[in-house]
Amino acid sequence: MKTVGLIGGMSWESTSEYYKKINEGIKEQLGGFHSGKILMYSFDFDEIEALQHKNQWDELTEMLVDAGTRLKKAGADFLAICTNTMHKVADEVAEKTGLKVLHIADVTAEAIIQKNKNIVGLLGTDFTMSEDFYKKRLNDKYNIEVMIPEKMERERVHRVIYDELCCGIVKSQSKAEFITIINNLKDKGAEGVILGCTEIPMLIEQKDLDIRVFDSMKLHADAIVKEMLNG
Repeated sequence: MKTVGLIGGMSWESTSEYYKKINEGIKEQLGGFHSGKILMYSFDFDEIEALQHKNQWDELTEMLVDAGTRLKKAGADFLAICTNTMHKVADEVAEKTGLKVLHIADVTAEAIIQKNKNIVGLLGTDFTMSEDFYKKRLNDKYNIEVMIPEKMERERVHRVIYDELCCGIVKSQSKAEFITIINNLKDKGAEGVILGCTEIPMLIEQKDLDIRVFDSMKLHADAIVKEMLNG
């Protein structure tokens, strides 16, 4: 079994789900008392959030590279960043640590292709929805068309993620708003929707919608398990 180095704490709410799902996946595959060989560097998210909203991505890159380097020295065979937004700097982390970073957009794209979907909606932080690092990767590398909500809807999704979900707060009103936003994307032609923030599954599940839901966090955790066992 390979050892995964998890770069987490962004937020810890979703990182704890990564730990749980990876260990559940290892046990499902191997049975018995088996569990995952996991190293984790968990950030103080208050520091990360402040730098994100100040647009200080160079400093954030240095912090994640440092975390990845520490995990490599501790024995990690590959890295996984436990958040969609910080994949903005994933290529730099891979290059500067010399370790493979299992990219969340790649594993999500593979799931979309398997379900024969070509046009998908994307919900996440405004960084993920509005910038190109996620959408362009899906389009250029996998020929997947990505739709995002209208500006006011994006602002609402962003606020719910940071003000509620990252703090462990789940509100029925926010759930209803997210469902409306997703259905608006469906009405415009989306064949599925990416839950492109690892906290959104706290709020939205497949049973809430009648279009295909791609839970990026679950897909990422499943891919991590596969990589760990692909010796």
